[in-house]
Amino acid sequence: MLDVLTPLVTETVADAASQWDVAGEIPIGVLRGLGAKGVLCAEARPEFGGLGLSGTDNGELTAHTGTLCSSLRSVMTSQGMAAWTIQRFGDKAQRAEYIGRLTGGDLAAVAFSEPAAGSDLAAMTTEIRRDGGDIVIDGAKTWITVAAYADWIVVFGRYEGGGAVALVPASAPGVRVERVADPLGCRAAGHAGVLLDDVRLPERHLLAVAGQPVVMLTTIALTYGRLSVAWGCVGMLRGCLTAVARHAATREQFGKPLLRHQLVARHLAELYAAERTATFACEQASRSWDSGSPEQVTAAILAKHVAAGNAARGAASAMQVLASAGAAGGHVVERAFRDAKLMEVIEGSNEICQLMLAEHAASTAG
Repeated sequence: MLDVLTPLVTETVADAASQWDVAGEIPIGVLRGLGAKGVLCAEARPEFGGLGLSGTDNGELTAHTGTLCSSLRSVMTSQGMAAWTIQRFGDKAQRAEYIGRLTGGDLAAVAFSEPAAGSDLAAMTTEIRRDGGDIVIDGAKTWITVAAYADWIVVFGRYEGGGAVALVPASAPGVRVERVADPLGCRAAGHAGVLLDDVRLPERHLLAVAGQPVVMLTTIALTYGRLSVAWGCVGMLRGCLTAVARHAATREQFGKPLLRHQLVARHLAELYAAERTATFACEQASRSWDSGSPEQVTAAILAKHVAAGNAARGAASAMQVLASAGAAGGHVVERAFRDAKLMEVIEGSNEICQLMLAEHAASTAG
């Protein structure tokens, strides 16, 4: 199926990625069109209108999208994480209805972070409570990818001593979406803050896991997101590698191509090693995901940490080689230089990933 999906993404993006980045927006028709074809949440099961891709194949599709446009890849990550959350936490009726909406062209954001709860999601204060046959939601979420485009916001919050997940229509009374102005990276991904003021919805909008621990709920959802971000970073590395290889082979200085200057060749070699290392980490994590291995959470953290760090360093190295040729607004390397830095922060910062990997190492050392 990848032989059909990757050309579709290539044709859809064409040469528009830089325009989307500068404008800070992807045309909504483009997003709905890809969504209706199942591309944005390609792992969703066929019975819900999805394509049923394996984690490995979906990873390669995500990487291909990330090579072309990290903003579009961010939308893919959000949509896929929303569908995965509903698939894991919803009952049969909820899965059929809401995943079907996401594979039919509706767009979804996933709302974890709050002004005082980023890395420490256990500190979130958004409240979801029952009131008769309804649920009522109050809280504030910050830097929510896709929220500016979303039909649905998958809201994580506190509920009766535990946690819960609510599916909130972005058009519901009491929902206010405030777009982030001029973000550093992934500028067209629709980052926004979401305010929830006495939002009242029928009880069917509350997913079936209500009352489970907040950390368990967020970890399960974030595992999908981390793996998707990691594959997106592989895509950025591939885009930078192609740009650097072409430039170094054709640009001449001091009577020979840049590639023949040893210090420049070192950058290219390190960029190649970074892409290969990140790819191997993602492939291993996707195999763990597809097999249902108990190691899948740690494997996803490792892949995200390795790929994000490599992408940030690799994009900086690519910028060094291309110099002014890569510094123009919208250039693939210029975009990667900004986009990759955000990847070291979202879905678990470098430092949080290191802490979790250290704890895992300590727990298995004995």
